[in-house]
Amino acid sequence: MNIKLVDPELALLLESFPHLDIWTDLIKTRQRASEMRAKIIQQMPKILGVESTDYSIPNIDGPEVLVRVYRPKGQEDPLPALLWIHGGGYCLGSMEGEDNVVRQITKAVGSVIVSVDYRLAPEHPFPAALNDCRGALQWLVGNTNWLAVDPARIAIGGISAGAGLAAGLALYIRDKTEIQLNFQFLLCPMIDDRCVTASSHMITDKRVWNRDSNLIAWKHYLNRVKTPEKETYKDVSEYAAASRATDLSGLPPAYIAVGSVDAFVDENRDYAQRLEASGVSTQFDVFEGGFHGFEFIAPSAKISQEARKSHFGALRNALFN
Repeated sequence: MNIKLVDPELALLLESFPHLDIWTDLIKTRQRASEMRAKIIQQMPKILGVESTDYSIPNIDGPEVLVRVYRPKGQEDPLPALLWIHGGGYCLGSMEGEDNVVRQITKAVGSVIVSVDYRLAPEHPFPAALNDCRGALQWLVGNTNWLAVDPARIAIGGISAGAGLAAGLALYIRDKTEIQLNFQFLLCPMIDDRCVTASSHMITDKRVWNRDSNLIAWKHYLNRVKTPEKETYKDVSEYAAASRATDLSGLPPAYIAVGSVDAFVDENRDYAQRLEASGVSTQFDVFEGGFHGFEFIAPSAKISQEARKSHFGALRNALFN
């Protein structure tokens, strides 16, 4: 990655990032990430005016799934809702790890948000995570009355692999259910297992989500670690990798946002263009100089503030207008 392409504020922060080896011991990496996230959250100001409640809900094909329901404090009338799916390359991350992010969104947008703690690969490859998220969405749709949610205004979204799951789930919902989604909120979505675009080759820096990590994560998620490379890209479900879908018509309107120095920028641009060509209203924003997940990794940078303003505004407009 050419550091000159990175926003100056972000580049300065990037100098302090360690070179990450997340795959040698994935369990320790998860523990380490959780500890680091806890320290970061302790240093951040608390987000007031947001309340949350945890629920264990029935699952489609496994143990109960934990979800956390966020709501603007004091708002009792029915509100729009977003099913939020955390990131982490399908192998990392947690509902708890993105608690602060979801509180930010709840505060800024004013909607209900249901965050789902789905199962991770490689222990639980596709379709486990998708089924968990599908179950959470069905639970949300089936309980709008007592959750005080407007059933006509339900969106799905997430960041990175979470956004990839949201994109795959949107396809599944269109094809297999009667649920009507209002919006797709996709932040730097991880949607193409083939990893053949120019930008997917561009990012090799071990301080950020890079090509090697992306290839390994996809192999874990698709349960193909032992599959020969030449056979890796056959018969992948579009519900696992949304870029595989040949028909994007009939999907809900979408907001897709990504940094220009992100391995996913090309696959995200292609997906946005194909959505538009299929008649799906799509807003596609590229933030010049942003690396993967920059807006929440470096929240005080000017580019991060601008990105979050754009994200939250697009979601608010979709849900309330």
